[in-house]
Amino acid sequence: MAPIDSDDNTTAGAGEELRAGRRKAARYVVPVAVMGVAAATIGLVPALADSGDPDLPKVTAEQLIEKIAKSDVQQLSGTVRISTDLGLPDLGGLESGLMSGMSEGPGSGGDDEGSAADPSAKLTELVSGSHTLRVAADGPDRQKLSLLENAAEYSLIHNGKDVWGYDSRSNEVYHSTAADGAERPDKDVPGQDVPATPKDFADQALKAVDDTTSVTVGGTAQVAGRDAYRLVVEPKQDGSTVGAITVAVDAETGTPLKFTLTPASGGAAVVDVGFTKVSFAKPDASTFDFTPPEGAKVTEADEAGRRAGAPEHGRGAEGGLAKGMNGLEVIGEGWNSIAAFDTGAQGGLPTDSAGDLGGLGDLGGFLGSFGDQVKGDFGSGTVFKTRLVNALITDDGKVYAGAVTKDALVKAADAAK
Repeated sequence: MAPIDSDDNTTAGAGEELRAGRRKAARYVVPVAVMGVAAATIGLVPALADSGDPDLPKVTAEQLIEKIAKSDVQQLSGTVRISTDLGLPDLGGLESGLMSGMSEGPGSGGDDEGSAADPSAKLTELVSGSHTLRVAADGPDRQKLSLLENAAEYSLIHNGKDVWGYDSRSNEVYHSTAADGAERPDKDVPGQDVPATPKDFADQALKAVDDTTSVTVGGTAQVAGRDAYRLVVEPKQDGSTVGAITVAVDAETGTPLKFTLTPASGGAAVVDVGFTKVSFAKPDASTFDFTPPEGAKVTEADEAGRRAGAPEHGRGAEGGLAKGMNGLEVIGEGWNSIAAFDTGAQGGLPTDSAGDLGGLGDLGGFLGSFGDQVKGDFGSGTVFKTRLVNALITDDGKVYAGAVTKDALVKAADAAK
């Protein structure tokens, strides 16, 4: 970690590993570049609901970062509210269908082999809209996350070696087992690479510390009835779409209680994740018990299916990018990092015989509706924009994506020519 300046400013890198998500083929790069990278980038997370400013002992930014790093809360339960506003129009469920399709992977038999309870697809719903989660944890071997829906609930339970996903709407169950001898058993739980709690987001945002970021203590707050410090993270570089990140850190335990990201363009938060209720008492053991309901369809994780092409659980960006992309590289540093790769699709945005973008039907038309045509030394292409993540897809099949402005993407493409 870089030294902390005496004026309570420090620096933190945001060179966060970008992920492109799962895909069937290279033609899905267009939506993945916008949506999949967005899903990863929201792991960078100031608009905390102010319910009072408790009088707490003063701390430096370095001390507060160390407090987060040393936090070792093993037991907790509570309710988390997560809201994501990338500035996209309502997809009418298309984004869920896309993510489900990508999770099947090459060699998949399609819907007949899938499960509505598979967490690999289900938890991608957190990428957009507002959701309420119930969470509980009792050490590294027992966790539970429940996504509350209208008249339904989806639960992901990790208890020892067993991992269960249950979708009450469809009465379907997904079962797998965590790997033997795993250093972090919870990381082998499918779907757990999707950030869902303030700590998940904070861990991703504070992975590195360098000279591209200013980090300060921005006063105090009260979140879910607990006193907290505000850690404020802001890019020093021009060209980033990130305005600021605020983490509310529990004054007693060092646990992140709330995580909010606002864009450089202003307006409402892009990501707002926080506890509305939290307890650090040991959850009842029965919280993690699960038996498939009578009549439920149970799908066992299929090792052969994973070998046929579906991504392994817990895989990072490297595994997901192995198919359909050539020579992934990161251009720039810190907040201005741009993921660049070649889809191998010549002639611009791929379309099917009916003229739909990449064979994506309505979703293809949707993507085309918010793309801007651009030209430069690199040639020509289309920039797809959100309030946080932008992606340039050139007519010769190259993709440049990151939490940077359109001009920064064009400049990167020109420099790579």
